Amino acid sequence: MSTPTDRKYTESHEWLKVDGDVVTLGVTKFAVEELTDVTYAQMKGVGTDVDAGGPVGEIESVKATSDVYSAVPGEIVEVNGALDNDPGLINTDPYGAGWLVKIKASDLGPLESLMDAATYDASH
Repeated sequence: MSTPTDRKYTESHEWLKVDGDVVTLGVTKFAVEELTDVTYAQMKGVGTDVDAGGPVGEIESVKATSDVYSAVPGEIVEVNGALDNDPGLINTDPYGAGWLVKIKASDLGPLESLMDAATYDASH
């Protein structure tokens, strides 16, 4: 699975895909491989305000529990409910069905400082 080129990447291995002012957030394949089997994902609820660099939830695996952070400020407008019954979607399809939250961004500016796919791939 190659790193998709239609999104931005953080140093903490989150990806962000922009559609207007809504940003879909997930974790990268590299993060999933480091965590190994994801067993649980708990995100903050719809309507929660998040800060750039602030946590949106956490992912638990057989190996560790890791916080997930937003790179943009805004409000969570959707949480991937499919993960409640099948957190393994994060393992099998981290760039698709394994997305975590959608955030209505109040400022897209922070995305400009994030990595593109080529830079992200070269960073680890």
